[in-house]
Amino acid sequence: MSETASPRRILLVDCDAFYVQVARLEDPEGAGKAELLIVGGSATGRGVVTSASYAARAYGVRSAMPTAKALRLCPEATVVPVPRGVIVERSRSVRAVLEELSPVVQAASIDEFYLDLTGTERLFAPETLTDSAWRIRRTVLDRTEISVSLGGGTRRVIAKLATTAAKPAGVHIVAPGKEEDFLRTLDLADLPGVGPSLVEALAKKGLVRVEDALEVQAEWLQRWFGQRRGAWLHKRIRGVDSSEVDPHESRKSISSERTFFADINDDEELELRLLKQAGSVAATMRRKALRARTVTVKLRDHDFNTRQHSRTLPEPIESDAAIYEVAKQLLAELRADRSVPSRLLGVGLTGLVSVTDAPQLGLFEDEVAGETERERQVSRTVDELRGRFGGDAVVPGRLVDSMRRRRGGGNERVDG
Repeated sequence: MSETASPRRILLVDCDAFYVQVARLEDPEGAGKAELLIVGGSATGRGVVTSASYAARAYGVRSAMPTAKALRLCPEATVVPVPRGVIVERSRSVRAVLEELSPVVQAASIDEFYLDLTGTERLFAPETLTDSAWRIRRTVLDRTEISVSLGGGTRRVIAKLATTAAKPAGVHIVAPGKEEDFLRTLDLADLPGVGPSLVEALAKKGLVRVEDALEVQAEWLQRWFGQRRGAWLHKRIRGVDSSEVDPHESRKSISSERTFFADINDDEELELRLLKQAGSVAATMRRKALRARTVTVKLRDHDFNTRQHSRTLPEPIESDAAIYEVAKQLLAELRADRSVPSRLLGVGLTGLVSVTDAPQLGLFEDEVAGETERERQVSRTVDELRGRFGGDAVVPGRLVDSMRRRRGGGNERVDG
């Protein structure tokens, strides 16, 4: 972008407490009447919080918190399961409306959408960006019943930070040239990508507010935190972000997590659960015509200690068999490190690439990263059968006995 070009006009649309809103819309007589509402887990305290109403958050309830802890903080809260299918439907309906209102829309997550209104100044004149944001908010609410907050600015990172200032149900726009003034009002912990360990390291240097760090030269940050991390931090503190709003940006990850009703300490049982989850994320990935380079397995122990191992392969894979084989090895490594009862198991796929961009195999027996074309064909055939006859039409042999026994249970989330 040249120096004479108009400033970018970027908005981030964030669905306020999205899972809470959807739960209330789907059950107006139950969840809809509960001011103190927790979505995720169960009333017995198993599982983790996916979202909580703003009233419940005032008690200290946060997402990813064990539901048992959330209920200790807010014992009067109503706990409801995640409304899985309708979450996706509501998200799609919000995006459909946004695509009518903005020339460029990118889904950042199931409840966040970036809009790029750059070049629409004449089209929407005499509307300011603030006016446009309020109009978009009203239209989304009227058409979908979902309340959103909007942040805006000349860069994506500024829009994201501004959205936090807009919540709930508001609009906050950072005018061009006012980015530094806005950033000076924030803590370093507020910046995307600046996690707890980095916040702690910065605090040891006497840096807590963005305003403190703005005076530090890039060379010192690189000396303290390494060349790449220091350079990145120097830009992040100043809100430097050249990334575009890209409606075609490929999905970054697909994952599944399952919190068990009862802790599991049996390796064979954990492998069976892993087999089902690996097949679930693999099928989701294939529906999007993607393959994965990296497989991650996550365990949360009975004492809430969370651990994970990942493996990146030389070539991307897609079949149930290959993904499960890698995941099983990672699970074995985690269990070898610490063999204690587990309350949560997760499988994630990252490094996603389009099937058209991945290497093509010529023969059924040729292998790429340990996966044959025959295994890929088998997985695709199973997908077709399940699509025609239901999810249980084809089940791995090892899972048949497990399905009959119905041992345990849990709350599963698949992001894809």
